[in-house]
Amino acid sequence: MSSGEPWPNLALRASPKRKSAGTLADARVSAWLPLALLPILVMLVHPFLVAWLFMWSLACGIFLGLKWLTWCRAKDRVAHSTWRSLAYLLAWPGMDAESFLDENRRPPKPRLQPWLWACGQTGVGATLLWFVARGISPDRPLLRGWTGMLGLILFLHFGIFQLIALFWRSRGVNAVPIMRSPIRSQSLGEFWGKRWNRGFQQCAHDLIFVPLRKHVALSSASFLVFVLSGLIHDLVISLPAGAGYGLPTGYFVVQGLGVIVERSPFGRKCSLSTGLRGRFFTILVTAGPAFCLFHPLFVRQVILPFMEAIHAL
Repeated sequence: MSSGEPWPNLALRASPKRKSAGTLADARVSAWLPLALLPILVMLVHPFLVAWLFMWSLACGIFLGLKWLTWCRAKDRVAHSTWRSLAYLLAWPGMDAESFLDENRRPPKPRLQPWLWACGQTGVGATLLWFVARGISPDRPLLRGWTGMLGLILFLHFGIFQLIALFWRSRGVNAVPIMRSPIRSQSLGEFWGKRWNRGFQQCAHDLIFVPLRKHVALSSASFLVFVLSGLIHDLVISLPAGAGYGLPTGYFVVQGLGVIVERSPFGRKCSLSTGLRGRFFTILVTAGPAFCLFHPLFVRQVILPFMEAIHAL
């Protein structure tokens, strides 16, 4: 098959036949089951895992559960091939299943510049992680750890994940990039809703925000999404570290309050969601309390041992 040919359509459209209530209930249970069971299984083997391995296992368990759930919710809504399902489940870190599976959405082929930019960010991230962090004195463990985390984020989220998105887009698959130039955000709402970690944002919107919006006001639903996001990060960050409980949740509470402020009459009067003021406010709120999200105990007890395990130190 040549690189320009679309994936073969090996799957038929969803059957228009009406499903019984029992069938629908079974489908819902099977969709949510991995997300419920995988983290529990990781918890059961927690005593046998070092902290960094427990963190990655827990994160992967939640990720795989969400992947399955989003695929189950989308598979009957759009016509797609078996290859697309396998590619979405096994070879794409994003969570927008409908966009990825839908064969009618064919994005333009990426130009050379995004490829070069993604390769450059991969290289910078690898350099920070495996070379710069190693050169920092062991007497400065937090600086070492933060340098390694910055390198890891650049290497994976802005580098490897972007290259994967470009690959799929070059194949005619509408793989929406995970990161969309977050530094350009002019507001907190834009940063968290459109530019930072689109995979997690998509799940939070579809699985948390939309159901909540049916019962509470828009601002309350948005704030609760941040609170629940904080609890999930507490699970993946503080639990493996064995300390710092509540700090990641506190960080996301601050983000939620920041969005409320920027959308308030005071925020609109002060232009907190546009222009230079909006950029400054976004950087201040997101970066200022970042030490609460990746708190020192997490850096010392999880990140630094992980960096040693991958020979970054």
